[in-house]
Amino acid sequence: MGDHLLQVTSHKSQVTRGSRVTSMTQDETFRIALIVGAVLIFPIMFYHRVKSQSTGERLDRWQEGAFILFTLRPIGVSAMLGLLAFMIDPTWMAWASVPLPVWLRWVGVGLGAVAGGLLVWTLRSLGPNLTDTVVTRNKHTLVTTGPYRWVRHPFYVAVGLMILANSMAAANWFVFLSGALVIGLLTIRTETEEAHLLARFGDLYRAYVDRTGRFVPRIGGRRSGAGPAGA
Repeated sequence: MGDHLLQVTSHKSQVTRGSRVTSMTQDETFRIALIVGAVLIFPIMFYHRVKSQSTGERLDRWQEGAFILFTLRPIGVSAMLGLLAFMIDPTWMAWASVPLPVWLRWVGVGLGAVAGGLLVWTLRSLGPNLTDTVVTRNKHTLVTTGPYRWVRHPFYVAVGLMILANSMAAANWFVFLSGALVIGLLTIRTETEEAHLLARFGDLYRAYVDRTGRFVPRIGGRRSGAGPAGA
């Protein structure tokens, strides 16, 4: 009887160790996939960010409101640090891991590629109009080409898809939860952002709102072939 219990215990230990090894191997694969994605995307984002700041304008971020100002960026940094920790060593984020099937994690990798493509397309369409706040630049133009032809905030859509993709690939609830909070705050901020754009562009922006959706294309909305409109 004692020998049988020892054999059962030994078998369970071997199964547990095997599961841990398999999980670590899978995490290593997806860690590399996330690193490759970051290496491809972040230099492009950095380039467009620096290029948009070449005017040296000071943007009044207080116009976002104190709540958004003091929550959005700290939570965003937390989400980035969580993802960075996984990319350095997945065991650092093992406390927040979830048991996702491998095929679903690969779906996350594919979704990340789609999100990255949308993000690059959006950045190229925005050009020097890119900002990280609700305030427009002095020479801001109303962009209605590229993905902006159909939705008013494709940048946020791309970020949301990327957060979902990263959390699926990393199989990590912390990356998902912190990222979801970021998207929620950005969604709230769009009200202020659109109010500023309406004040800046008037009827031109009002007509643009009438024919586009905020985050998804407006079904049956009137389409326009107009290019960027000057202020």
